[in-house]
Amino acid sequence: MGNFMKKLLFFICASIAFLSGTVSKAEKTLPVTGTFINLPYQDVRNKYTNPTDMDDSFPWMWSYKVAEMKKMGMEYLVFMSVANEGKAYYPSKLMEHKYPDHFRSPVDVIMDAAAEHGMKVFMSTGWAWDQDDNLRDPEIKGRQIEMMEELAALYGDHPAMYGWYLPVEDCFGPVLTDYAVEAVNALTARARELTPSAKIMISPYGIFNSDFDDPRYEQQIARLKVDIIAYQDEIGCVRERYPLPRLRENWKKLRAIHDRTGIEMWANCESFAWEKGTNDRSSALVPASYSRFLAQQVAATQGGAERIISFTFCGLVDDPSSPYQLGQPRWSQEFYRDYMSWLGGDTYWKAAELGFMGELRHGVLGDRAMASEDPSDSGWTVYAPGTHKFMVEVEGITSEVVLRMLNSAKDGIVPPQKIFLYACNHDGKDAYLIGVKDTPVWPNNRHDAFVDTVLFELDDIETAYLMIVFSADTKVYMDKVFTDVRYNITK
Repeated sequence: MGNFMKKLLFFICASIAFLSGTVSKAEKTLPVTGTFINLPYQDVRNKYTNPTDMDDSFPWMWSYKVAEMKKMGMEYLVFMSVANEGKAYYPSKLMEHKYPDHFRSPVDVIMDAAAEHGMKVFMSTGWAWDQDDNLRDPEIKGRQIEMMEELAALYGDHPAMYGWYLPVEDCFGPVLTDYAVEAVNALTARARELTPSAKIMISPYGIFNSDFDDPRYEQQIARLKVDIIAYQDEIGCVRERYPLPRLRENWKKLRAIHDRTGIEMWANCESFAWEKGTNDRSSALVPASYSRFLAQQVAATQGGAERIISFTFCGLVDDPSSPYQLGQPRWSQEFYRDYMSWLGGDTYWKAAELGFMGELRHGVLGDRAMASEDPSDSGWTVYAPGTHKFMVEVEGITSEVVLRMLNSAKDGIVPPQKIFLYACNHDGKDAYLIGVKDTPVWPNNRHDAFVDTVLFELDDIETAYLMIVFSADTKVYMDKVFTDVRYNITK
């Protein structure tokens, strides 16, 4: 054997990983238990979730959608808004109605359906005019309080009424402004008077550039008279080129702050990607890869979030059997299938989850370092375009093989279409094919960097070496190879 092959084998064998098989120290990953509901169409971002040629007031549709959300495990429904451009989706006396007089209002229908399914609703106080409401404008703030008073009279005693969502999406970074605190607290004070037992939630953005070390950061949060802050995780908005690695640390910093302030910390995990430009109102929201979203769930869970809600499952994640399919054709249904498979304990998604949790052990010393969603991470082995084959030494019987690969199309990094797995001897001869797997193909990857997983479930193969073969037209970034995987997940 030549020196090159010896070095190659040494390198590959050093990359072998073994999984202990028990998830004992990590938290059980939180499912999504809440979704925003968006009633009005505002701009092209709603192209699929709320199409322009759809009657968004049709009551039967909302009855079905609430039932579908319950089937997905939703406990909380959050109205993004209940009025837009001076027209109300509830039986308002302040504004004309957006729905025909011969229909029940969409808000009535959703509230009653939520009560029927034992769900809890956060009622919105917006919009006084539209999605760009500015609470520094006294007229806007006054109208939101008038709406709150009207909504409290209509729904304050409704069995589904759980709390208020204040659509005050101010930036928390680097530090929350005084006017934002005062605007929130002005609405909160009136809400407490009208509905003393109702929870009050806001869902701000800006943790990507928050100055957690500035004492004022915590001080401003402590001033807020709210019960829940559901932080936008900003992975869909892609505020950073590779946002997931730093998000994991930011959640932990926020958890420490919330432990001191006593305000509940929820995660608003963004399930969307972008059809064209990022953070562009002329670009439609489309479902992200569930692999990316699962990493967000794990990050929020390990960072100490108490619950996960999402903008948005309603209208973006669609049951294939639904009579009202609002989302992007095909891929909204694929996200649904993937999420429901994970929720049901599917082995493939549990393997991916273990990777995101850091529970795949590398080497006999139990090193759990996983390559992150950043191409500069030294954990990635980089392969140039072309055909590659390498061997992995294994011990005894092999039942499963897990591969993790970076998918960052914006950097020209895409997993190969197929992975071929062989059993062989030490020199690669006498190889026989034991498996061929397609890698995940997700079209909405223009702006994201996420990890894809390939799982081979084998019939207890007894071999000293495995050989992995693939061809690609782009660069391939592959993590360590994980063999002899056992799943012992406590449900």
